[in-house]
Amino acid sequence: MADHIPPLPTKIQLLIVSADRSLVNETVDEVEIPGYDGYFGVLPGHTPLLAVLRVGELWYRQGSDTHYLAIAFGFAEVQPDRVTILAQIAEKADEIDLARAEAAKRRAEERISSPVADMDAERARISLMKALIRLQVATRARIRS
Repeated sequence: MADHIPPLPTKIQLLIVSADRSLVNETVDEVEIPGYDGYFGVLPGHTPLLAVLRVGELWYRQGSDTHYLAIAFGFAEVQPDRVTILAQIAEKADEIDLARAEAAKRRAEERISSPVADMDAERARISLMKALIRLQVATRARIRS
């Protein structure tokens, strides 16, 4: 008698939670996640894994609609039918204030180009990365509109 193999899931339940709120709880077709070692894609039936997140752009697809978020740090838990993102910072594209992101980018660039004795170079680099990702994600939302 053959073992019964359950069918692969056809959708993924995506949950994205930041330090202060739940942003996404949707059924999706595909997710791309900014992992510590690089971006990785998740389709239904993916092998379970736990990944550390870096600063980057997360996107997910529902049919022909693609949604973008800026993500910074935290963890992703991947199961065959579910992805849970626990992020320190997570912002939807249409929630990002472009002027504020541009100002943060300028401040970070100034700190990096004119270092002072007690400057935390890594913190300045991370601030710049977060500002650049916010601008990239916000721009994608405005292009689609």
